[in-house]
Amino acid sequence: MLEPPLPDSAVKALGRWLADPERGRRYADGSGPHTILYAPAKWTAVTPWPITFADRAVDESASVSRAEVVAAVRAAERSESWAKAFVATQVWGYGGSGYGPYRTRQVLAQPNAEAVLTEAVSLLVDEGAVAAYELLNTLHGLGPSFFTKFLYFAGLALPEVKGPRPLILDRVLAGVLRRHASKAGRAHGYEWSGAVARWIWRDGGWSPHRYDVYLRWMHAAHARLTAATIDWPAAPDVLELALFSGAWNPE
Repeated sequence: MLEPPLPDSAVKALGRWLADPERGRRYADGSGPHTILYAPAKWTAVTPWPITFADRAVDESASVSRAEVVAAVRAAERSESWAKAFVATQVWGYGGSGYGPYRTRQVLAQPNAEAVLTEAVSLLVDEGAVAAYELLNTLHGLGPSFFTKFLYFAGLALPEVKGPRPLILDRVLAGVLRRHASKAGRAHGYEWSGAVARWIWRDGGWSPHRYDVYLRWMHAAHARLTAATIDWPAAPDVLELALFSGAWNPE
């Protein structure tokens, strides 16, 4: 699956997505403008609240971009509150979903939550994304689809981290990898590749090793895109956004 990381058809499809003014062109300089809507009033019971986010006393919808989440995480780091940074990433991650505030509150209610978040950031700096992933996987009720959002934004906010910067892995991205691995395996004569791909790239519960494979594949695929003549952005997270948006279907 890692060699080659992307077939020519994928490079062409992703190039079309990037060139499309209704889809990827707005991210030609990075994923910062990618924005979601949320209802601040629904987050009233969640503390601590990022100081740069919308006033929760106003019963109106608000928007927050990836760039704004990064700014909120940096502000939280300066105040030494990784719990506040975590809330910022979950607001963006859940968007308009009604159960986001409840789940976020349940995670933060655990006695060790703040300590685990803080230690995960230290591991990200000193040992890398996979070590931080393994630790965050111990928090009850917080699956990889959402703690990789925390890792991703922390990685963008920090000046340096060990190894490749983390990226978001959720069931949509896993689905792309599942279809790609299955097709690549069949192309090499492995008829059983579909069953194996369905297991290792299932909808959740990915091991730290699987996250490591995901990061290596994504960064290799990003290098393939930047080497192509499609003016692909320098930021690897644009590939994550493109795949999440359905820019390429391996099937």
